[in-house]
Parts: sequence; structure tokens; C-alpha cells
Amino acid sequence: MKNILLCTLGGSWAVIPEVYGFLAPEILPLYAHHPQQGVIKQLKEDYQLVAPDEIWVCTTQGVQTENSLVQLKRWILTIQNPPVLRIWQAKGTDQLATQAECDHIKELIVRACLKAHQTVNEAKAGQVILSLAGGRKTMSADMQWAGSLFGCAALLHVIGSDALPDELRKPEPALLSKALPELYASCIMPLVAGKTTHSDLLDISVDGVEPVLGSTLYPLELPAANQVVLFRHPSLSLTVELIKREKASSRLFGNYLLEISQDERHENWRSLYRLPPRLINQLRQTYLKDEHLDWLIKLPKADLHRHLGGCLDLSAQRQVANAILDSLTADEQFYAKQNIQFLLDLEEWPWAWPEQLKQEGVRSHNSVALLIYATDKQLQHNLWNVTEPRLALRNNERGFSAYERPGELTGSALLTHPASIKPYVHALIKQTLAEGLVYVELRGSPQKYGDGLTFIKQFYDALQLELASLSETYRPQFRFIIIADRRADVLTLKETIKLAVDAKCALPDFVVGLDMAGDEQQTKPKDIAHLFTPAFEYCLPITIHAGEGEKAESIWQAAYHLHADRIGHGLTLNDNDNLAQRFRDRNICLELCPTSNREVVGFKDQRYQYSEHFPEYPLLDLWRKGLPLTLCTDNPGISRTTLAEEYLTAAAMSDYQLTLWDVLSLIKQSFVHCFLSGDEKEKLIKQVDARLYQLISDQPELDSNLN
Repeated sequence: MKNILLCTLGGSWAVIPEVYGFLAPEILPLYAHHPQQGVIKQLKEDYQLVAPDEIWVCTTQGVQTENSLVQLKRWILTIQNPPVLRIWQAKGTDQLATQAECDHIKELIVRACLKAHQTVNEAKAGQVILSLAGGRKTMSADMQWAGSLFGCAALLHVIGSDALPDELRKPEPALLSKALPELYASCIMPLVAGKTTHSDLLDISVDGVEPVLGSTLYPLELPAANQVVLFRHPSLSLTVELIKREKASSRLFGNYLLEISQDERHENWRSLYRLPPRLINQLRQTYLKDEHLDWLIKLPKADLHRHLGGCLDLSAQRQVANAILDSLTADEQFYAKQNIQFLLDLEEWPWAWPEQLKQEGVRSHNSVALLIYATDKQLQHNLWNVTEPRLALRNNERGFSAYERPGELTGSALLTHPASIKPYVHALIKQTLAEGLVYVELRGSPQKYGDGLTFIKQFYDALQLELASLSETYRPQFRFIIIADRRADVLTLKETIKLAVDAKCALPDFVVGLDMAGDEQQTKPKDIAHLFTPAFEYCLPITIHAGEGEKAESIWQAAYHLHADRIGHGLTLNDNDNLAQRFRDRNICLELCPTSNREVVGFKDQRYQYSEHFPEYPLLDLWRKGLPLTLCTDNPGISRTTLAEEYLTAAAMSDYQLTLWDVLSLIKQSFVHCFLSGDEKEKLIKQVDARLYQLISDQPELDSNLN
């Protein structure tokens, strides 16, 4: 941390101790006997001012100044634990009687102010405080102008009474090295004239000239402690550059935003372009890392690809299981435990254990018993550890079932029981709030949980009841997408598509789309496109799982035969340049799920040593081509992830080349491509836009996380 007090100096050197005593009463208790000591102390606290580590002085040459400097140097030696004193004298100046002299001292002051801010920024924390007291009136005006551009924690002044005693008019250094007697102290009063903020004009490149604050074009030699450096007027004037920027401010901001837009392939939230250029630059130049997790969680987000059956973590699954258990009779509980006892007696279960749960008794009862009576160690081992490392699991001898293994005790295993719905919804909303989600499109196969339409209605009713207990401000929106399974026969597919249309008619504000998932090799879109006609006629939005493990041809078929509005995964789209361009032209969005993509397909991830020989994740290539895409969780319970963590995973799988500005734009994509109606979407986007702007511009802790 570095705290700097920047002062000017003329004939009265005493104003510097008077200002310093106000800022550092623990070191110099100058006002300890002041009649308004409490007011002075409160003023310092109100502006959160701290004692300076260094005092920087800008002054002229001449006999009067030299006498003041002698006294100032004597004074600093009388202080215990004194601040570092650094002094610049503008060469060839004295009484500031000419324009050239005034221009010279102004250049020194603005360069010293620039140097002070650069020094504080390098230290990553601290304050720059400017003193308007001391020096000539033109110097005070120059200091105030510099403060209006560079910003400062406070502009300070010291008021002296008209009847100032001679002892204070020409004080000895020893007098100002300790507490003043009340009579003397009452004659002077430190004041804060205000604080100023950093001008955005300093953060813009102008006519090929780099931003001022980080510039090396305006150097200023730093004096050694208690020493003086002569400042010679340079050929390149910072004063002229600052005046030029002030005169052309509106044009400069327009040019800055134009420059940003030329570099972007995706428009960001509209309000973010109103942020100070300093903060915009910070967002655009800061790469997403693990330390940004808290920042990510706070951002309002949307998840467009989240499977209902793969949502819950093990703890939440057990809570649902307990609720179901409470609804069972004593006999049902007894037989359920008896049916799974053979698994409880084993550390490692046979691979076919999920099928065995279906063979004796009721599957949901057996699943509940296993969740409740198995130990944490047994569950962790048999759900996850047996498939480690979870990388490119489609190549595992068990195939895709190895990826799905952690989800064997949720989804259909629980949701077929009516007592599961209420606790499942409760856990889901709790999860959503913890992740900072304001909009979620769940997807699932309700036809597998019994009567599909009845299940959706019961789930919706439970959801609305649970949401009603929340404050409207923090109430997330949920929508539902019905999944058709490629592995099903033609009749079943036809029935599922009809279910989607019927559910949309029955619950138009909840059911928003149709998906098709499952092994891409099982059924080709062109062979079943005619079955989708009822969905097309009803104008039901379509998202299709495609290109996760298959060639771009699979994506092409989904887009052209099934008229997909979005594609789940679409990882091989880059293999067909014409198709990729067509996706951009038609604004078809890809739903990327980094963790499950790594687990199923296998991609390089710097955090996984076994992944170094796998291909690069296509996110950055797709993003830089301007392809619409968003990040999703897929099965957060199976992959043990959250949406915020998906952004961190995406960054790691992209060699940490994803900026915070990219993240905000990716978040916007998820709202732009959700399956809401146009009016609903517009309203939601405006709400999130305003909330994001407030979070990023008003909360210092978010700003500090960007450093």
C-alpha cells in the first residue's frame, strides 16, 4: 500500500505540517488541543483518509522558496517515524510572473499527480491526497485541475484566522512538531474541499496516443528521500494532451466505443458500454481465473441445458430419499432394505447393480433404501470412483453408461414416486439460488416417470408453490423442455412429440421446447423428421443433442431436417466451415457444457494431467468466429459442478484466454437464445442488464476482484 500527499509550496511552508497533522494525528498530534478536535477527527473518518507514507512537494525556485524548503527539511527531522519527503522545483521559475513560468509549474503538477497515481496503482492499494493550501493561487488552481482529471481521495485546505499570531505566521519547526497550545490551534482549521473521481478521458487511446494513466510518455524523476530534483520543461507536454482530451471529450468516447465494437464478434450488455473506459478495459484485459469464482456466482445467469434427472448432488438426493421413505409403510421400508442388503454388504458393487434394483420390488423404493443405508464411502466409490478418471468416458469399455453412472440414484430412480416431487423441487430451487441463476431451462423425459402430462402438471404446481415463498426480487424463472429419446421406437417417439405439444397447450408459460437426445448413431434425423411435423406446426422451439461425439454431419442433419433453433453441444461444428457460417447467419446457438464435454468426449484441460494428449476445446475458435453459443451445466449432479464453475472450466480448457468481458457476453448469449417469447425475453434481458450494471459499477469488491 502506498499513500501519498501531494502539495505545492510558496512562501509559507507551515501549511504542509498543518495538513499532515490532520491526516496523521497518531504521528503528529498537532490538533490535540483544538477546540473542535472532535469535528476534525470526524472529518478525517468521514472521508476515510489515512496517514500518508510520503509527502510530495511541487514548488518554484527563488529565495523565498529556498527559505521555505530549509524550514520544511528541518521540520521533517523533528518528527518521529516521519513520512518520506520528496521535492521537485520547476527550473527557471520564481514569482510565476510570466506565462512560461505558469505553464512550467502546471506541467510539473500534472506530471507529479500522474506519477502519484501510477505509484499507488503499482502498489495495488493506497490513496492520493491533494493539498490546495500553500503555494500561489495559480498553483492551487493547477492542483485542483489535476485532481479533477486524475481523481483524489480528498482535496485539502487549511484556513487561518485573520489574527494569526506571529508565532504561527513565521513558526519555528519545533512548534509544528507537537501538539499546538489551544490558543494557537484554534487559529487554524483543516478543511476537506471534496474528493474527485478519475476521469474516463485518461483511459482512452486518442489519435494513436496511448491512455494517459499507464503511459510512459510523461516521465518524472523521483527524488530521493528529503532531496530536491530540478524539473526542466519537457518537449512533450502532458498539459497540452490533457487539454486536448477535455476539448474533444464527446468525440473521444464515441471513437472509443467504435474501437471496441470493431474488435467484438458478440455484442455485450448495452449498459456495460456506459461503464468508465478504465473498467471496460479492465474487464477486457483480465483473464478469467479461479479467484473470480465469487464474482461469477454473484452475476445473474441463465442455464439453458440442465437435465432434471441429473441436477441434484448426493446430499440433495438423500434428502429426497428421506422424504420418500417417510411416505412408505413399514413393510415397504423393510422389503426395500432387504432387496438392497446384498449391496450394503459389499464395498464394490457389481456393474449391473442398477438393473438389479429393478428386478425385485419397486425401483424407487430400492433406490431410496440404497441412498439412505449405504455409507458415504460406498456411494462415492460406486457412483464416481469406479469411473475415474472421468475423461473421454465414451471410449471407456462401459461406454456412455460410465458417464451416467453417478446419476443412477436420481432421475427415474426417484421421480417415479409422487412423494419425490416436492422435496426435489425444494432442492432444485435451493441449488439455483446458490448458483446465482435467474433463469433455468430444465429438460427431462416426464414420460419415464409415469403419465408424462400428469407429472409435468404436478411438478409445475410444486414449483409455483415453492417459488411463491420467495421474494419476487430473488425468484428465478423456470421453463421445461421435453426430451425425445433417439433410442426409442417410432411409436414412442411419436407419442413423446405429441406429449410435448399437449404439454405446451396445457402449460404454455412453462413448457417451451422439444429436445432429442441419446446415441447419435441410433436414429438419423432425416429418418424421423416427419414425426416432428406436429411440433413444427405448433411452432415449438427445437433443441437437438448433436455433434457431441459424432461428425459435423450429425449437426447438419439436426439443423436442416429437424429445424433446430439450438444445438446441444455441437462440438464438431468447426469441421464444416460452410455449416459454421450458416449457423452464424441463422443465429443457431450452441449449448456447450465444458465439464460433461471433457468427461464424455475428452478435451485438454490444464488441471488434468491425463488430458494433455486430447484435442483443444473448440470454444474459443467458435467464439472468435462469431458463433452464438452459451455455457451450460448439462448434469451438474453427475459432473459435480455449478454454472459458475462451468465458466472456470471453460477458461481452463481454453488456456485461460477467456476474459471477463467474454464471460459477460457469454452470459448475455444465454438470455438472448432462451426459449421465452419475444416480449418475455426483452423484459428479462432489460432486468438483468440493469442488475449487472449495478453489480459491476457500484460494488467495490467486484472491482477489486478484477485486479
